[in-house]
Amino acid sequence: MSASGGTKAIVAALAANLAIAASKFVAFAFSGSSSMLAEGVHSLADSGNQALLLVGGKKAQREATPQHPFGYGRERYIYAFLVSIILFSVGGMFALYEGYEKIKHPHEIEHWYWPVGVLVFAIIAEAFSFRTAIKESNVLRGQKSWTEFIRHAKAPELPVVLLEDFGALVGLVLALGGVGLALITGDGVWDGIGTVCIGILLVLIAVVLAVETKSLLLGEAAGVEEVTKIEAAIVDGDTVPRIIHMRTLHLGPEELLVAAKIAVRHEDTAAEVATAINAAEARIREAVPIARVIYLEPDIYSEAEAAKGADREATPGGPAQHSTDH
Repeated sequence: MSASGGTKAIVAALAANLAIAASKFVAFAFSGSSSMLAEGVHSLADSGNQALLLVGGKKAQREATPQHPFGYGRERYIYAFLVSIILFSVGGMFALYEGYEKIKHPHEIEHWYWPVGVLVFAIIAEAFSFRTAIKESNVLRGQKSWTEFIRHAKAPELPVVLLEDFGALVGLVLALGGVGLALITGDGVWDGIGTVCIGILLVLIAVVLAVETKSLLLGEAAGVEEVTKIEAAIVDGDTVPRIIHMRTLHLGPEELLVAAKIAVRHEDTAAEVATAINAAEARIREAVPIARVIYLEPDIYSEAEAAKGADREATPGGPAQHSTDH
């Protein structure tokens, strides 16, 4: 996995979650707190999720084959989508069920110092993991807000780890609140309410992850900045005077497909057209290094044909958002 895949953040989160999960299960065994059990399952699910992200990154590095000529870059999207499903089912739904049972059949928390101590330890460990994820994300985030970064990031690992760590920190605070209120009031219902809140939080985060990774699986175009650079690189004003239409598609987080119909001069020879295409491809790769698969089709620009609009059969989906059709 490339550095932008956030391997450091994933490993930090995995180490933190394994330690936290073990401590939470110990605390549950001594205290009987449903919040502790829900949080333990949550941390265990998170550990499995991070392992899946590492596996996806490894599988994505496989070389292209005749059956998969564009490689396996989208493996990372598939495994990120599996993470959202696991977070929803194992983490969120289990917490909701456990919270409902605790509210229905409350019991007093025993050995209160176990859950409180573990929660304090877990908050410190998760804060360290979250700090690492933020530091790794800031390298790629630039001037984007956190919402924009999560919504538009092409590498799924960092948004997944960020949301998982954020959810874990908020969940720990909710668990601490539920345990604290249960101890203060002597009513175990508060422990169940805290567990239900954790479940709702995990379900919401899982839905956000599922929506974003689904979009990546369907195939997203390059970002506005990359599209602008590609367009500027293709058109040199001489051998390639304009772009007739263009499509981009992420084959993986760090691999971009560019397909464009470009205008060439009608008096150019075949050799001159081939030279112009090769030069344009070189300019694209220099401007946007992740543009690794490039197909440029030469054509003679026609004002009359352009006035008819894009051919939807020839260019599926109609005009691209950043098309330079005229």
